[in-house]
Amino acid sequence: MRKSKFIKSTIILLIGGFLTKILGMFIKIITTRLIGTKAIGLYMMIMPTFNLFITLAQAGFPISISKIVSEDKKENKKIVFSSIFMSVVITFILMIILILTSPIIAKFLHNDNLRFPIMSIGFTLPFISLSGIIRGYFFGKEKMLPHVISNTFEQIVRIILNIIFLPILSSFKVEVIITFLILSNVISETMSIIVLYFFLPKKIKITKDMIKPDHQIMKDVLNISLPTTGSRLIGTIGYFFEPIILTTFLLLNGYTSDYITFEYGIITGYVMPLLMLPSFFSMAISQAVIPVISNGYANGKIKYIKSKIKQSLTLSFIIGLVFTILIMIFPEFFMNFIYNTNEGVDYIRIIAPFFLFYYVQVPLTSVLQSLNKAKEAMMSTLVGIFIKIGLIIILSFLKIGLYPLIIATIVNMIYVTIFNYIKIKKVFK
Repeated sequence: MRKSKFIKSTIILLIGGFLTKILGMFIKIITTRLIGTKAIGLYMMIMPTFNLFITLAQAGFPISISKIVSEDKKENKKIVFSSIFMSVVITFILMIILILTSPIIAKFLHNDNLRFPIMSIGFTLPFISLSGIIRGYFFGKEKMLPHVISNTFEQIVRIILNIIFLPILSSFKVEVIITFLILSNVISETMSIIVLYFFLPKKIKITKDMIKPDHQIMKDVLNISLPTTGSRLIGTIGYFFEPIILTTFLLLNGYTSDYITFEYGIITGYVMPLLMLPSFFSMAISQAVIPVISNGYANGKIKYIKSKIKQSLTLSFIIGLVFTILIMIFPEFFMNFIYNTNEGVDYIRIIAPFFLFYYVQVPLTSVLQSLNKAKEAMMSTLVGIFIKIGLIIILSFLKIGLYPLIIATIVNMIYVTIFNYIKIKKVFK
């Protein structure tokens, strides 16, 4: 029964992930062609900040809720409402921090025009957090359809908003366009929450006792979420400092701010998203495998867990390999089809083969978290980030353009993947 449920969940997530990626590709096509490379470069400059605050706002709740719900030992309503209470407090604090620090972050990024786009990130956090909590509940129940349908509607709303408003905003300053792209998440996430709401059990009577936070449940959620968040947080903090450190050291070595913004936009706005297209497969497997391995590990089904880990890694690798071969043979076709440019093709040829490590890394990290080894995943991320930032600083003095970022990313992917694999091997001896 559980085996068929796992297969069904994986298939639903694969179909949903593929559909989301296709819609995401349309969003990329529309956005890049309507706002241009310069605006994309500036938008990608603040994406690390956006990701950092999303990680802080979600606080690992989706994964911890999924794990606790899948164990079926506590009242689900209490789990969700206690998590929402914590989320409200966290997002309120983060909104104040963003308002106060936005001028400082913009200054570190060497572009004062990014102040208001950075500030606008705060308004999206409550919606993203609530959506994540509800998704975590459905993942724990191994109900993947609500996630897939809500994601699809979310992407469709973003496409409609971009088609309608980006042409209108094209005559405005670039910071206005970027602010719109960020704030559009409020509307798209609201649509996602509305869709998810219709899949929730209808016979729920909201009582005062239910809304009141349960301290034991909050403790249980935090015991899982904090180490999980630690791993993601380290990654996003490293990602947050990446453009700051890269820009600072390249400026020291004679490169202009416009050149750095342009090339950074190509790498992080064109090259990386293209290479991460197959990650929908890895993510689908990762999301489906968390409740399965958590439940199996809690009940001592070691042989069953091993087979699921092997399946997830093999499938992720095969799909990644097929895509890597295609992208290596036809890089110009993919770049022209999606972005209407050949910029970044040289970067693709160098980094694409090494992304095979990334496709395997995603399920490996989820497996570690399911085995209560989130601290190990956090440690690998931490060391990987130090290696990456260190390489960026050192290689910047070689005056090889943005290749320090490319080389550092490759080394980071290899290290983290191998480290996580070794840790999982040790669990099963």
